[in-house]
Amino acid sequence: MKITFCGAAGEVTGSQHLIECGKLRVLLDCGLFQGHRAESRRKNETFFHDPSNLDAVILSHAHIDHCGSLPRLYSKGFRGPVFCTDATADVAEIMLLDSVHIQEEDARHLEKHRPQGAPRIEPLYREKDVRGVIQQFDPQDYGEWTEDYPDLRLRFRDAGHILGSAICELEIQEKGETRRLVFTGDLGRRGLPLLCDPELVGGCDILISESTYGNRVHPPAQDIKIELARIIEHAAATGGRVVIPAFSLGRTQQIVYFLNEMKNEKTLPAVPVFVDSPLSNRLTAVFRRHTKLFDEAAQKSLLNDKDPFSFAGLTYIATQEESMELNHREGPFVVIAASGMCESGRVLHHLKHSVENPNNTIAIVGFQAEHTLGRRIVEKQPYFKIFDRDYKLHAHVEIFDGLSGHADVNDFKWWYEGLASQTGVGQAFLVHGEPAASQALAGVLKDYCDEDPILPKLHDAFEV
Repeated sequence: MKITFCGAAGEVTGSQHLIECGKLRVLLDCGLFQGHRAESRRKNETFFHDPSNLDAVILSHAHIDHCGSLPRLYSKGFRGPVFCTDATADVAEIMLLDSVHIQEEDARHLEKHRPQGAPRIEPLYREKDVRGVIQQFDPQDYGEWTEDYPDLRLRFRDAGHILGSAICELEIQEKGETRRLVFTGDLGRRGLPLLCDPELVGGCDILISESTYGNRVHPPAQDIKIELARIIEHAAATGGRVVIPAFSLGRTQQIVYFLNEMKNEKTLPAVPVFVDSPLSNRLTAVFRRHTKLFDEAAQKSLLNDKDPFSFAGLTYIATQEESMELNHREGPFVVIAASGMCESGRVLHHLKHSVENPNNTIAIVGFQAEHTLGRRIVEKQPYFKIFDRDYKLHAHVEIFDGLSGHADVNDFKWWYEGLASQTGVGQAFLVHGEPAASQALAGVLKDYCDEDPILPKLHDAFEV
């Protein structure tokens, strides 16, 4: 068996791993690299394999850095099935249709700066490519084995990361032997409200594990409600606003769920809350359709509160005009807006109108990749550019790691122990992490492996 790491190797975004065994060629995830426009464009333009020769894609979940290159794969000739969970299929359709517009905007931006005589810059893919690959989604239930190929069995287990996210278990026949490969996708956390904890799975011959927070311990998620109340009370007292950059998928719904709980508990300060993301509005509708995937506490809450994503004082913004009105609104309020890493979307306009006022607060609630505006805000750099203009940071910056949907080092250790309680792990590879995080997690994982974990670099290939 040969594994080639075509993305998220030595870095956090662009998940894509090619499995080759005999005539079988399967891709684990097909994500976009996210970062600076020019660098992202360069990395996302080329596949280091032939899409037309792939038998299938196994999609762990619908974050764009895991599914966002599927339409380009289709445009280059891929016509096999995309195996995923039912919820992932619903979410990915929305995410990919939104991604088309981002590709078109990025292409227009890069075209303005194209050197004279250089080839014209086109979007990475078009809407017809999204529509085409959506038709190839093959939704599967959690816990059920899929046996569409003579040499491959596949089963999804709940990863607890976002709605529909899955740990992928592959059983591959090779020379008369069954070899077991487990791919974590993005592993979720224990004890995070709304979604179920990650499922434990048995041991494996080969493990491909994410490592985003392999060197971190997250604070308890319940502390977030206390901190949210504190910063909203501060906004009420100073007349300031709270800007929460949040991914439209997962993070926004978690925050609204927390605020709804606080409203029910009468601990939410009387400050208007706005969700300013049409994408978030569409995705929240998907959450409402898949409540059966919520955890036990959320199921109990649904008995008395039919909609955990709505409460008095919460407004979902729909139009651009309504969004612009917020920038000139007087008095305290909270606005949750995409994108989560502050690289695009409506949050840039809210930041532009907020960062220089010391009464305002920017609340960072998720991972911020290197070289993004979100990372520069986390680092509290005194100046940064928004829409090519310099702004000075005077607003308060609050960083909340407790809402991260990624496992921390303690979650990883618990999950690895589950693997080891059966047959353990033969060979392990750590991906989807910055080098320091992957190296730290390798020190934990090696106790459960037959061989020291490998930290592959981009385009590294291994015979296993």
